[in-house]
Amino acid sequence: MTCIDTVVVDGKSLAQDIRSEIAAEVAGLVAGGHRAPCLAVVLVGDDPASASYIKGKRRASGRAGMESVERTLPGNASQADVLATVRELNEDDAIDGILVQLPLPDAVDPNAIALAIDPAKDVDGLHPVNSGLLMANRPGLYACTPMGILEVLDRHGVKLEGKRAVVVGRSAIVGKPVSLLLLHRNATVTVCHSRTQDLAGVCREADVLVAATGRARMVGADWVKPGAAVIDVGVSVIDGKLVGDVDLEAVEGIASLVTPPRGGIGPMTITMLLRNTVAAYRARKGV
Repeated sequence: MTCIDTVVVDGKSLAQDIRSEIAAEVAGLVAGGHRAPCLAVVLVGDDPASASYIKGKRRASGRAGMESVERTLPGNASQADVLATVRELNEDDAIDGILVQLPLPDAVDPNAIALAIDPAKDVDGLHPVNSGLLMANRPGLYACTPMGILEVLDRHGVKLEGKRAVVVGRSAIVGKPVSLLLLHRNATVTVCHSRTQDLAGVCREADVLVAATGRARMVGADWVKPGAAVIDVGVSVIDGKLVGDVDLEAVEGIASLVTPPRGGIGPMTITMLLRNTVAAYRARKGV
């Protein structure tokens, strides 16, 4: 088999390029006499990982010239408390995007919270209205990680029209929305899951393979078609090391492109959150 020169995506660098574009867009809005877009993040409890994620989002917003606010509730907050906070942010015209950090405490239903967010401010793209707009291929706020995946493919010149795409995982956050985005780009899409028969064989047919299951190093060399673009979304920790759904070392030399578990799709997710916030601002303000 011919060894392929695999491109390992530098998601940090790509994300920085796009964030610079977003910053220039925001600067243009401000120079035109408009206020900067504003993102509100709601944190319930004191989970260290969630607090770290929010810090990263706050820092990214600031560097893009955007405003950000935080609403922190105690870990014993009731669902009514969280809903009241969301309602307050919905009614605040100075807020353009609302993100409720997951996971939430067991006493709070994440579906009820997602449903309560104004679809026009739903920068996570999880409200049924935005999911429906994606299904119908109409403009809306789409889930950030899937949008980041498409951006990686586009910026690396990966052709989608007429290609075979396989998505492993059917979550509402990644698997389902990315399959629709690929379908809307005229790829032929297969969605696989835990009941799929001959999963490895199906994956070997893919020109574009998206792995989003959280099963460490599930995708090995014999799962990848030579020359395929492989997008790794899953994250696991094995012996203190961050690993993805794809065995990166095994597929190098086979795949034409692969995203690493660290510095791959992750930075793109926050970047698409910023882009969604600007889009929400523009749609709400008509600018």
